[in-house]
Amino acid sequence: MIDLRFSDAELDQRRNHILAFIQDQVAAAGVDGAVLGLSGGIDSTLTAYLAVDALGAENVHGLVLPATVSSEDNMSDAERVAQDLKISYDVIEIEPLVDSLLEVYPDAEGDREAVGNARARVRGVLNYLVANHEHRLVLGTGNRSEAAVGYFTKYGDGAVDCHPIGNLYKGQVRQLARHVGVPEDLAAKTATAELWADQTDEGELGLSYETLDSILATYIDGPLSAGATCRLLEVDADTVEQVRTLYEQSEHKRTVPPAPSPLE
Repeated sequence: MIDLRFSDAELDQRRNHILAFIQDQVAAAGVDGAVLGLSGGIDSTLTAYLAVDALGAENVHGLVLPATVSSEDNMSDAERVAQDLKISYDVIEIEPLVDSLLEVYPDAEGDREAVGNARARVRGVLNYLVANHEHRLVLGTGNRSEAAVGYFTKYGDGAVDCHPIGNLYKGQVRQLARHVGVPEDLAAKTATAELWADQTDEGELGLSYETLDSILATYIDGPLSAGATCRLLEVDADTVEQVRTLYEQSEHKRTVPPAPSPLE
């Protein structure tokens, strides 16, 4: 695989660049701070650490939004992050809201993907409810790897005002997290969106983040051909094709919804 790690100097540069980005986004919007969802995972944890560095703990509000499929460990970690950073936070159970959706549309009951995405969208609604009420921005927690292959819910965790760590591959997220002081047990934690029971990111993607990052950096974002990528990374052509297909099929998630071109 490709070594995508930053040097210590580059880590400082990335951190400072992201802090300035968060400050600029808040200033440009003329708001009073930021709201973000806390899942207990590394992406939201790093984003919270950076937000506090950029804005001050008093200007960051965390939301812990457990569902019935959420593990107690992850929710405990989410609260731990908020407490360690000394930010205000609320814990709001989302399953009653999801149940209300299924009451009015019971045909979706048992549809794992539809209900899982509904959970993500309910969280997005709550993020904006709090952010609008408190005159704040919603910070996204998505990274570059997941954005490239569409591994997020459109109008769910993708419904945010900005993505502070959106230019970092997953491995770089873990590296920067360690650099800014995130505890090792959180920095090394297995990634899961917890949209349904026993779900893990790598299990659903069907490949490791190390492999995904390397293919993205060399082939999707980089200059190499599919064949050269296979030879360099020693991966099979089907894996490279899988990543290319995910990238192409998720383009709609990364762009403004299309409309017909103007008539001349």
